[in-house]
Amino acid sequence: MSNLKGLAKDTAIYGLSSIVGRFLNYLLVPLYTAKLSAASGGYGVITNVYAYTALLLVILTYGMETTFFRFANKEGENPQKVYSTTLMAVGFTSLLFVALVLAFIGPISSAMGYAEHPSYVWVMAIAVALDAFQCIPFAYLRYKKRPIKFAALKLFNIVLTIALNLVFFLLLPALYENGGNGGFIGNIYSPEVGVGYVFYINLFCSASLMFLLVKELTGFKYTFDRALMRRMLSYSWPILVLGIAGILNQTADKILFPYIYKNADAHSQLGIYGAASKIAMIMAMITQAFRYAYEPFVFGKAKDKDNRETYAKAMKYFVVFTLLAFLVVIGYMDILRHLIGRDYWSGLKVVPIVMAAEIMMGVYFNLSFWYKLIDKTIWGAWFSGAGCLVLILVNVIFVPRFGYIACAWGGFAGYGTAMLLSYFVGQKHYPIAYPVKDIMLYVGVALVMFVAMRFANADLPVWAALGVNTLLIVMFMAMIVKRDFPLSGRPVVGKYCRKERAARCPLRRLWRCGTSVTVTDIII
Repeated sequence: MSNLKGLAKDTAIYGLSSIVGRFLNYLLVPLYTAKLSAASGGYGVITNVYAYTALLLVILTYGMETTFFRFANKEGENPQKVYSTTLMAVGFTSLLFVALVLAFIGPISSAMGYAEHPSYVWVMAIAVALDAFQCIPFAYLRYKKRPIKFAALKLFNIVLTIALNLVFFLLLPALYENGGNGGFIGNIYSPEVGVGYVFYINLFCSASLMFLLVKELTGFKYTFDRALMRRMLSYSWPILVLGIAGILNQTADKILFPYIYKNADAHSQLGIYGAASKIAMIMAMITQAFRYAYEPFVFGKAKDKDNRETYAKAMKYFVVFTLLAFLVVIGYMDILRHLIGRDYWSGLKVVPIVMAAEIMMGVYFNLSFWYKLIDKTIWGAWFSGAGCLVLILVNVIFVPRFGYIACAWGGFAGYGTAMLLSYFVGQKHYPIAYPVKDIMLYVGVALVMFVAMRFANADLPVWAALGVNTLLIVMFMAMIVKRDFPLSGRPVVGKYCRKERAARCPLRRLWRCGTSVTVTDIII
């Protein structure tokens, strides 16, 4: 029991740091969209470059983070030798990557569409190489059960990033425009750099983090065990394949868009899509919070690994609460849209599509329990690969004609494909009695309410639409309570509202007789 409590505590710390970090980083979206107009294409550049970096981070770590955990805890292996070998391997490949990028910076920047701004490419190449290398000492902190330091360093990086962005996008531009274009201000700031400051700040923060990881990088003898490395690589390559397929599902549309959308405003359109999608990422934060909270419960409650009823319940509650989050975002879209600049509002039509795709991604994650439990993780690679293929095909075929809206539908189709394949194949290899009818009932009700909200948002004044949408959200919450969390089962309320005691329930007497009920009556 103490081990489970420790697991829950550590998971809460890791989860909170990740969610808080995401939220704080999310606050940069209003800043970027306010200071970089949609027409400039600046936010499109950010969206495109960070899509590349997300993919490169998976490639440059090549599954070694997970592999380190496996071998460091493997009987007969020396954990310190495993750590040293992993550090040297990832460090070498990261340095090689940077060297190759710098050697061929001209052709690479031209191929990416940044021939006039090669600094975007080499700056982010160095930053992503540092991030890839730092994944290993961060994994070491987790191995040593140092969640506090792990979370503190992650949050420090986020806070520093936000602070520097505020300086270079708010403070210094204001000082520059008010006569500070000479002297010290003129030496450290130039409006011509523009979006480039985003990448320079990223590099600076990644480099700063290296100094705070000195303790995890020194104090031991570096040794490289070739035989160990071969064993680790044989274990890591399926993880790499799965990771590439998974990240392409998230980034392929943003990477491909400038190549397949031939209009001159490609980066402008990509920026609108990227900014609007950030509102949908509220769903990603909520689903991640649910996953962090529920995973320890699932495994902690299970007496053994074959607790199929628990997995079925986890799926139902996941869908229910993400649908509620979906309705909350749609219902309060008139408020949430102010998170991005007004000239990005044309992209808000993608928000429900992207959120629905995120829900399916979460369902796919919950379904992944079956192939993990039978040690057939290769299935995950096949499902993610199929989803990625569908996403790419939808983008290639439809983006030239329909623009960024096709990107949203591509993600929807890709995640939907992976989800359905995992469900049907899983029912053959590891059948779980998911409450499909209950889930589909909630989905159907949510769809009806979504349509009603769309009409309310389009045809009613803002205050009236918010009122109608709030009522619909409350109705959906009431449905959840009535069907799955009845008040009669609650420890306090249920004491007075169970059916078998309804005749003596003061709340029931109030309803039936219209008499007043005092606080004393209820307590007694």
